[in-house]
Amino acid sequence: MDAMTVGFVGLGAMGQGMAASLLRAGHSVRVWNRSPEPVAALVARGAEAAGTPAEAFAAEAVVSMLANDAAVEQLLLDPALLAGARATLHVNMATVSVALAERAEALHTEHGIGYVAAPVLGRPPVAAAGELNILAAGAPRALARAEPLLAAMGRRTWHFGDSPGQANTAKISANFLLACAIESMAEACSLAEANGVRPTDLVEMLTATLFPGPVYSGYGAMVAERRYEPAGFKLPLGLKDVDLALTAGAAAHVPLPFGSVLRDAFLDALAHGDGEKDWAAVAAVARRRAGLPA
Repeated sequence: MDAMTVGFVGLGAMGQGMAASLLRAGHSVRVWNRSPEPVAALVARGAEAAGTPAEAFAAEAVVSMLANDAAVEQLLLDPALLAGARATLHVNMATVSVALAERAEALHTEHGIGYVAAPVLGRPPVAAAGELNILAAGAPRALARAEPLLAAMGRRTWHFGDSPGQANTAKISANFLLACAIESMAEACSLAEANGVRPTDLVEMLTATLFPGPVYSGYGAMVAERRYEPAGFKLPLGLKDVDLALTAGAAAHVPLPFGSVLRDAFLDALAHGDGEKDWAAVAAVARRRAGLPA
């Protein structure tokens, strides 16, 4: 595989590791971020600094990992930026709405740029190791061009169709299910504790019998131990993803009754000052409802 010149926009906790994975794979990476510290760290590892997003779009391809719809809209869906771009491929790896994916694809197509949606499953250490699971969708030709980049950042790429919004739908559905799992574990642990059973004992039994796997063992331990820091995925991002699920459900006339419960629980947690904690801190809301000590 020939190395590519890749612009990378967005060096948050996930983006730093993903850009480093592209460097390890032999690609030339030109990085841009609002704050300079992550840029300097990647430059020390062999990347080139981009002064503006437009400089990142002067590469052959662009990978972006921004926080939400608003950031993507503001920074990357500028017609002037796309009109002047040298890049002929943009791989957006953020978790964004289906509606934004559709707008982004149309705007990129108008400017002759292939657009692939490729949101990911995995926390920052997984991103740094290049072991992400990547959920991808887009036109076959664009997906084929993106494949070497995705292979550098992930352990497996899961294909969900020719429309980028299909990948975002899959990611939103997955994160909705994760939020449901955290809430259900929180309620079960509260029930156990209120009746004299240690939550850690309950989770140990559940993960060794009915619910093995990383979700219940990882988040179950965090819930049972009330261990919400350091945050691997901050609580406001969890609220964002629940809102994305509710919006996608409303657009497709799919009721998500539990989604409304989750949304209120996340808002409750934010109102109690837990915005800097991991989204597993939504479990504190179940404890409050049960009258258990903080």
